[in-house]
Amino acid sequence: MDRELLRQALSHHGPALLSLLRAEQHDNPDFRGLLPPPGAAPEPPRGAPPAAWKERASIDTEIKRFIAKKADLLFAHSWKPNGPIEDTIEENEECYAVMPPLERFLEVPREERRELFFRDIERGNIVIGRITSIREFGFFMVLICLGSGVIREIADLEITALCPVRDVPPQSNHGDPLSYYQTGDLIRAALKDVDRYHEKLAVSLYSSALPPNLSSTKLGVITSDDFPLHYKRSLEVANTGETFEEVLHRSPGFANPSLVEYLAEKLGLSESNPPSLLRIP
Repeated sequence: MDRELLRQALSHHGPALLSLLRAEQHDNPDFRGLLPPPGAAPEPPRGAPPAAWKERASIDTEIKRFIAKKADLLFAHSWKPNGPIEDTIEENEECYAVMPPLERFLEVPREERRELFFRDIERGNIVIGRITSIREFGFFMVLICLGSGVIREIADLEITALCPVRDVPPQSNHGDPLSYYQTGDLIRAALKDVDRYHEKLAVSLYSSALPPNLSSTKLGVITSDDFPLHYKRSLEVANTGETFEEVLHRSPGFANPSLVEYLAEKLGLSESNPPSLLRIP
């Protein structure tokens, strides 16, 4: 059992999920450490009215009941794709619907979006930003969007990254490598270091900072035409106010008859042996 994943679920859903897990998984040895002593019934939290233990017809309660009932499958270590997962799916609007980050359609507070960004960002991810200042030790850039990894809406978060001079390839055998760059330049870079606690980022313009599957990506100065398609879609939605469904249905890739097969292959899912939460006798 993936205890870390279970811990995250319990931290989010609280004592109610723990009580349901005890009831649903009492015969499962993996959950034995969560169970009360034999013969003892779980007690409601202090101050909770008896009615709190009655089944409530709410979406939140049903989600907790589903997690508890399927916990041995959801948190199993064997819950893995049947094939290799592609680290990055190329944005091809003819193959599937390339959508803006989901936050574009939701009212997610800036603090939460910033927290999620620093939680999910990883070394080797591609970031795109604009140079705000150039110093003798490197240049600073404010991030506009992401080019790989978990795609998020970050343009308004004012997240800054430093590109040290040692991570700027020289443009000639002589001279300052920073002299090629100007304030306002759009830059595509590879994330080299992440300090999540202090929210500090360092990037590199050397392709060696990229994972092997992205090593052919051109780093350095780009134009607005080089922005990822998901970011261009996000700008369109900001201007038109379209809903998620409207953007989805007008995307060419949404009508692709091979859409399911394409994404299943990219995600390492087998059509003949798909992952399932059904219990097969």
